[in-house]
Amino acid sequence: MKALVVIDFTVDFVNGRLPVGQPAIEIESRIAAITKQFAEQGDFVVMAVDLHDEHDTLHPEHKLFPPHNIRGTAGRELYGKLREVYETEKDRIYWMDKTRYSAFCGTDLELQLRARGITELHLVGVCTDICVLHTAVDAYNRGYQIVVHADGVATFNEQGHEWALGHFKHSLGAEVVAGDQPIT
Repeated sequence: MKALVVIDFTVDFVNGRLPVGQPAIEIESRIAAITKQFAEQGDFVVMAVDLHDEHDTLHPEHKLFPPHNIRGTAGRELYGKLREVYETEKDRIYWMDKTRYSAFCGTDLELQLRARGITELHLVGVCTDICVLHTAVDAYNRGYQIVVHADGVATFNEQGHEWALGHFKHSLGAEVVAGDQPIT
């Protein structure tokens, strides 16, 4: 059984308070298409969305990044076509707030996956070398097969993106795919 985890594809991460910018805009259609396909096939789809409180100075990210994905703000909304897919498919998509880089940390993600017999995780979203990476490492440590859609992930800098794609493949044994073809 497989599941899709869509990580942090929100307004703040695309063109808001902590923008990936053009690389994120370029993957918008692909993330929406993958999400729609998984939902329509009846696969488990998780929307793992970063959540912060504006005045939480104790959070470790407080010193690293400007405030982003603040509870109750428009910046925390899903971006563009993904928001449209979510609105039409939300009865088939599991929304999950997360407060750390990894979608596993402090959430019920593993319980949800184990309850459904999921053994293979497909990952898309931002940032390739931060939240997608940390989620992939935690998935690896829990024994999941990992598939990263290279055309469905983006980050702030190309070097970090390329490094993370190599790390997924060579250190985590992940399958890194673009479209329907594995990247060699």
